[in-house]
Amino acid sequence: MICCCCYGGRPSSRCSARGQGVVPANLAIGGPESATGKAPRTLRGLDGAPKGLLPIVSFPLSLHSVRQSGRASWDIRMLEDTVKKILQARVYEAARETPISPASFLSRRLNNQILIKREDLQPVYSFKIRGAYNKMAQLSDEQKAKGVIAASAGNHAQGLALAARLMGVKAVIVMPRITPEIKVAAVRARGAKVVLKGDAFAAAAEHAQTLIEEHGYTYIPPFDDIDVVAGQGTIGMEILHQHSGPLDAIFVPVGGGGLIAGVAAYVKYLRPEIKIIGVESEDSACLKAALEAGERVVLDQVGVFAEGVAVAQIGEVPFSIVRDLVDEVITVNTDEMCAAVKDIFEDTRAVSETSGALSLAGLKKYIQQTGAEGETLLCINSGANTNFDRLQHIAERTELGEQREAILAVTIPEKPGSFKKFCKTIGKRMVTEFNYRYADPEQAHIFVGVQVKPGGEDRQAVIDKLREAGYPVEDLTDNELAKLHIRHLGGGRPKEHFEEEVYRFEFPERPGALVNFLTHLPHDWNISLFHYRNHGAAYGRVLVGMQVPNGDRTHVEEYFDAIGYRYWKESENPAYRLFMA
Repeated sequence: MICCCCYGGRPSSRCSARGQGVVPANLAIGGPESATGKAPRTLRGLDGAPKGLLPIVSFPLSLHSVRQSGRASWDIRMLEDTVKKILQARVYEAARETPISPASFLSRRLNNQILIKREDLQPVYSFKIRGAYNKMAQLSDEQKAKGVIAASAGNHAQGLALAARLMGVKAVIVMPRITPEIKVAAVRARGAKVVLKGDAFAAAAEHAQTLIEEHGYTYIPPFDDIDVVAGQGTIGMEILHQHSGPLDAIFVPVGGGGLIAGVAAYVKYLRPEIKIIGVESEDSACLKAALEAGERVVLDQVGVFAEGVAVAQIGEVPFSIVRDLVDEVITVNTDEMCAAVKDIFEDTRAVSETSGALSLAGLKKYIQQTGAEGETLLCINSGANTNFDRLQHIAERTELGEQREAILAVTIPEKPGSFKKFCKTIGKRMVTEFNYRYADPEQAHIFVGVQVKPGGEDRQAVIDKLREAGYPVEDLTDNELAKLHIRHLGGGRPKEHFEEEVYRFEFPERPGALVNFLTHLPHDWNISLFHYRNHGAAYGRVLVGMQVPNGDRTHVEEYFDAIGYRYWKESENPAYRLFMA
């Protein structure tokens, strides 16, 4: 028998297999120490000091137990090989064994024990250093001498830059020109050469391949590689090492799939009763789409708000591992991610990036959907590389993400005392926002925010009460146009009636983006509305109204397709119709 809680072949005091012939796992799996029978390796931090023993792992799964569990499609040999690679992964020369922090406030609020694995505490403030360093550790001396390269605008770039510096290897990072300066500076500060190329990731990746052909660099992928997966899988190893008690589910953020593949392989092989739940942003749910299709698919469009997980296709290697190991995939929206950023801050005083808080957002949604109580649930805070100027937008959306604010459009009489009467109808609830502009002598359309209790029932109670009092009400709480733009432009109505086409765009944050947009529009189109708001991200949000000649109206979107920016038609959006048309 092989046990996960024993060290060096000696049963620990908590071992359930004491006296049953325990065998050390480093001998059982045929790892590098098996021939000599040496004791398990030691975790070491950046300072070289020992950080604790690697956990000696149990391998409870057999083909029989897999079939008994109804998961006969699991490839046991593949799992054995992956777990072996995780145990042999070289990460602790660069990475730290990060702690698990209890989320005390959130646990009391949600009636479950909530734990947070703190990968935001890594030297590069994300888990990516693990996979990057382990992959580089497998390279030959010849490959290291020529240098390494990656195309990345995010955490992988910083992880690879640090890994290369620690190994004394030249690193080149190709980044899109729209990459925020804070990330460019961070990569350069860690010793890598930065090459800015193209306005999107595809152009940067293409240029990276050109440099590989010219200089012989070795490409270090961000997720689609078994050595990268093994490096990330050491997080799963640490979780089981640090938390030996009951654990019902682990929630893992999903981008390209390297992290969830490593964690799922290790945890499911040792403790298959623990649920592995992937969490994706609604607008970049590539794993969910692949599982539904039964094969890897490419998403038509990918949202960039959670840029750390903005991936159009799940990796081939990760998908081959996780397709039969993941119990569930939960998707969350922007507001839910923002609320999770706040939750992490309140319990740990750490400011997570949105993709870093993604798994906690999924954990909260899981509790809401299942009514779970008294369970032990762990999520992974995967990173804290956020732009400071994005925090204002995150703060604005937290109340909505926690379902503590209702955004409503209400029509009231245009006469003195109407607002006072309206407030009395609401009662003692806090009015968080109130916007309107005079446009009609009889009626006023007001944009109002009202504080409500989480869950949705209280919001509906407010709406019902207003309608019973005779007020027409439109619920805009889930309306993106209302939350991004109308709340700042409410009541901006033209004095004279005219027809206009209204679209919402995502413009790349780079010089010339607006000129490029206007250049592609026909000369006889008139811009009648333009509202722009930047949130410190790679893309700015823009609202545009255009007076379009009748002959062009059926071809409007053909012009937009040629420009290449993401867009949404909003001409019939109730928020626009009530406040701006």
